[in-house]
Amino acid sequence: MSIAFLNNAYLPLQEARISPMDRGFLFGDGIYEVIPTHHGKPVGLSAHLKRMANGLAAIEISNPFDASQWQDIVSTLTEQNATALATPYIGIYLHVSRGVEPQRHHAYGQDITPTVFGYGFAMATPPKTKREEVTGLHVALSEDLRWQRCHIKSTSLLGNVMHYQQGVSKGKNETILVNQQGEITEAASCNVFAVINDQIVTPPLDHQLLPGITRQLVIDSLRKEGVIVRERRMTKQELLNAQEVWLTSSSKEITPVLSIDEQVIGEGSPGKVWEKCLDIYNRYKFVL
Repeated sequence: MSIAFLNNAYLPLQEARISPMDRGFLFGDGIYEVIPTHHGKPVGLSAHLKRMANGLAAIEISNPFDASQWQDIVSTLTEQNATALATPYIGIYLHVSRGVEPQRHHAYGQDITPTVFGYGFAMATPPKTKREEVTGLHVALSEDLRWQRCHIKSTSLLGNVMHYQQGVSKGKNETILVNQQGEITEAASCNVFAVINDQIVTPPLDHQLLPGITRQLVIDSLRKEGVIVRERRMTKQELLNAQEVWLTSSSKEITPVLSIDEQVIGEGSPGKVWEKCLDIYNRYKFVL
């Protein structure tokens, strides 16, 4: 049974309750984070907390805790859920909504107490590190129809949900998104990397995509080893013709893509560059 945190109390997840007048429930008015932990050690904790603070500031919700208090919550949830769920791989979901108001109204007041919710869940074991041991992903491609503030990790995820479901309905694992200019933005729940002409490329950060923590850890770890990563625009055709394509996220870490729609990527198997970069990432993910 998962253990949750709700407004300063720890309790079984099944006992957690919020008001139906909470703006998070009514409007998706909130910010969230998912923090992976392995054997009690969080991956990218300070970066996750910084992104959450930035998101709260962007939508004008006062951060209810400082970084040290958030770290204590993450630590307690990790410890309690590792015991309760009997696994060393725990994901910590944190969620701050604007809070409860007496009436449903689009405009929000300035004196609302935020609702703070968190819980732990069992994550899959980290991806295998050898090419021959890995099952890659088969993904769909779709025009990006989401809003223009995708850099904010909002709980309003309907656009992402619908795009992800597009892929699932086609028997795929994910959906990579293309803007109206024919450029890759991100996937429905991941960031995108590609090996193009022997160079590692990923779309640059702007309002069209989430500043993924795993994305940044990958870039930082590779650069520490002298591996060049180019943050630049990537066209749909470049992606389809790439030698390798990877998706990154807190749960997937770095996972190779074997096909997009019906087009095979590279040799249709996990690539040598992916294998090398995953090894480098694993050396740095707990220290960056």
